[in-house]
Amino acid sequence: MDTQLTPKSFWNKPEGQAGKLFLIIILVAIGYAFFKFLPVILLLLQNTLYAIILLAVIGVIIFLLLDPRFRNLIFYSYKMIMRFITGLIIELDPIAIIEGHVQYLKKKRDTMEQQISNLRGQMVNLQNEMNDNVKNINNNLKLASLAKERGKTDTTIINARKAGRLKDSNVNINELYTKMEKLYHFLTKMFQASNMLIEDVEDEVKVKKRERKAILAGYSAFNSARKILKGDSDKQDIFNQAMEFIKEDVGAKVGEIDRFMEVSSFILDNADLQNGVNIEEGFNLLEKWEKEGSSMLLGDKKSVLAQVNVIDLNQPIPVSSKKNRYTDLLE
Repeated sequence: MDTQLTPKSFWNKPEGQAGKLFLIIILVAIGYAFFKFLPVILLLLQNTLYAIILLAVIGVIIFLLLDPRFRNLIFYSYKMIMRFITGLIIELDPIAIIEGHVQYLKKKRDTMEQQISNLRGQMVNLQNEMNDNVKNINNNLKLASLAKERGKTDTTIINARKAGRLKDSNVNINELYTKMEKLYHFLTKMFQASNMLIEDVEDEVKVKKRERKAILAGYSAFNSARKILKGDSDKQDIFNQAMEFIKEDVGAKVGEIDRFMEVSSFILDNADLQNGVNIEEGFNLLEKWEKEGSSMLLGDKKSVLAQVNVIDLNQPIPVSSKKNRYTDLLE
């Protein structure tokens, strides 16, 4: 998974898709008008004065189109018009979209916390089962030893086999427990990253709202056009580009959380200790996710796994307070 995001071009955004459609319509309309009025144009060209005026108009249009500043102004105006039209149908405000992501993330975080709680409960059950098996193994070995001393061969064999089966069971349970430890570690790390992301994005949105308010206070279409014609960058356009980057970055991270939670949910929803098939299929999905590349939220997954220690299920879920400011990404 590529953790580097590049801002989308105008044509790849929703308003750009609408812009493509309108541009096609405009070109078709111009083409239709040209052929419709071609006889009139040819008639005008037969008149010297009209021909000179028509060529002068065409010359002015070509001159303006060759001016990069004028082209930028036309393109900027076109973008603003398409953004306004598209905004009447769907939400385009990046800050509003980011706030929607945050609300969605909070719901996912609550679900993740419940998943961790359920997983802890299953791991405790596995620990208890292994401890009970150890007790029964020792008990059966004692009975086998006592039966052997008394010459009861059948009883000796039965109790020895019981102990052997329980040992095999513990090997299988311990293997499952080890896999659950890996899932638990990833879940807690993802939970911490989600907390950090929510806290950081909420703080960034507060800052950006104040920044946008300050920009809009001195904003006017005339000033924007004047700056573009002078070759200066428009502050509102720069601000929107920065917010688009944050929106795409948060959206990608939300997508990663969704993908991971699909895997973890599949494992927990199908966790049947008596039927290892569904569990194995779930852990195969976890291994596939693990090999998909670096995580935008966790970084190198192998490094995360290398940090796995013995899990104390009596301890609360750790919550990270580390921050990763979006401001740093935009400087």
